[in-house]
Amino acid sequence: MPNRTSVSVQLFLRRIARRLESVFFLAKTILSERNFIYLSAVAVAISCALAVIILKSFAHNVFKFANYANGYLHLPYANSTFPIIGILLTVFVVRRFLDGSIEKGSSRILYAVAKKGGIMPKKQMYAQIITSSLTVGLGGSAGLESPITITGAAFGSNYAQKYKLSQKDRILLLACGVAAGIGAAFNAPIAGVLFAIEVVLTDVSISAFIPIIISAATGALVSEVLLSQEVLLSFKQNLTFNFHNTPYYILLGILAGLVSVYHARNFRKVEHFFSRFKNNTYKKALFGASILAVLIFFFPTLFGEGYESIKTLSSPNPEVLLDNTLLENYESKQWVLLAFVGIVVLLKSFATGLTLGSGGNGGNFAPSLFVGSYLGFFVAKSIHLLGLSNTLPIANFTIVGMAGILSGLFHAPLTAIFLIGEITGGYDLMVPLMIVSSISYAVSKQFENHSMDVKALADKGEVFTSDKDKNILQSIDFLPLVDTEVKTISLEKTLEQLVEYLSTSNQAVIPVLDERNKLLGIVDFEVIRPIVFNPFRIKFTEVKEIMSQPKEIINHDDGMETIMEKFETTNETLLTVTKNGKFFGLISKVDILEAYRDKLKEMIIE
Repeated sequence: MPNRTSVSVQLFLRRIARRLESVFFLAKTILSERNFIYLSAVAVAISCALAVIILKSFAHNVFKFANYANGYLHLPYANSTFPIIGILLTVFVVRRFLDGSIEKGSSRILYAVAKKGGIMPKKQMYAQIITSSLTVGLGGSAGLESPITITGAAFGSNYAQKYKLSQKDRILLLACGVAAGIGAAFNAPIAGVLFAIEVVLTDVSISAFIPIIISAATGALVSEVLLSQEVLLSFKQNLTFNFHNTPYYILLGILAGLVSVYHARNFRKVEHFFSRFKNNTYKKALFGASILAVLIFFFPTLFGEGYESIKTLSSPNPEVLLDNTLLENYESKQWVLLAFVGIVVLLKSFATGLTLGSGGNGGNFAPSLFVGSYLGFFVAKSIHLLGLSNTLPIANFTIVGMAGILSGLFHAPLTAIFLIGEITGGYDLMVPLMIVSSISYAVSKQFENHSMDVKALADKGEVFTSDKDKNILQSIDFLPLVDTEVKTISLEKTLEQLVEYLSTSNQAVIPVLDERNKLLGIVDFEVIRPIVFNPFRIKFTEVKEIMSQPKEIINHDDGMETIMEKFETTNETLLTVTKNGKFFGLISKVDILEAYRDKLKEMIIE
């Protein structure tokens, strides 16, 4: 009976899916191209908002259950156990059902935009929901927003592929999914729009704003209707700004920038450490999760997203944070609370690195808000306890600090300003938000040219940046430009045979290969021109005598920026290309510049 029921449900869902598809195909034929994009923006946003509701509700309920267990046991045993289970389950699902791999981090969205024309794998529409709910829902010290944005981007990308939309519209709907995800996760539509434009679309036209706004608003609306308010990160205090506190906000901005760099670098170090474990994924997962469990045992606020503890810190009774910890008997000691908060600020990067590096799935969006709130509290509380100011509003600093770290880590100051403005229910703190976010961004930018999520890809030239010329270059796939049908020669050939090659071809460079197709050197016609017209030297000169080493060799996976640098440093117009250590072909600088011109022309027309 259960099997029959399951089959019936599947058939029912398939019928609904087919009918919806037919409706959208019909709408595509009836509506104008622009109006169909508007309809599509709504459809993508609703899908993404439902995914957000599932993820957020699951994570919140597990957190409540863990707190219940802790209250019963009076020690954070449950908090330490759940993350181990969650990470191991995540690894099992990835290995058993997701082909052994899953792409993490919002950088994968940027990679899809820069290198794949906005195409994202279908499995990203469900893989992120399943794995991140297991990892973060069961207490992994990471966030759900990055998986949410990837899921939304995958919805938009695959929707566009389904209805055969252009690459430009595909990337636009991908951005709509991202905006809807952030809008739904925080009930913050403006922040969703700004995140999509500031982080995902470095080059955006005015016509793209309306679909992105529609998606963000729809996502936020669905979240408002269906998601419990206690699940969302929101603040209802009456927050006001006193300009006399401006020097302290400046201090917070500087510290936020420095802590952002600290967090990003430590997180990368921990992830890099775990990348060495390539053979036994379960051993890696158990090892990393066990260390995380120890951290959570002593600092239970590292459990999960941490949004509940952020609310606690901004409340009139922040000492409640020490409940169900080994320090709960010291709640009245203000310096103990301050030390606890300060240590957690320093440990969060390691906790998140352990969570994701050991095999869990999540992101750094929530950790950035977590660290920011703790840093803001630490700064304001320290100033209080040191007697520098007794009127400093600690809640304000706790909230504004979130914008500081978010801006510093993601290099997205506008998103940070408006996100915190929206979740606080007003813009009374707009001035301090602008001060802290801008200063933090400026300080972080001094040490890190790129945000933490995209640094590795940006260094390899695999994502778009604010440099538009560089973006155009990166969007060019150079492999089709490589001439693979070239004449080559071996060392055993005579110079007479080489001259015969040159006489039947306009090829200026002849690669010299061994029997395994490995590049030994090149023969440049311009260099050997005097020999070619001397019959005596042709007869008595060997190929190895006139062969030279190429000034630079391009690898098939080099980025376009690297390739152009090699052309500039060598002052050559033709370079050799290798693939997996073997000769692949020749690439011309003229062909690349021609492709660049064509791309630029396409962008101007669009």
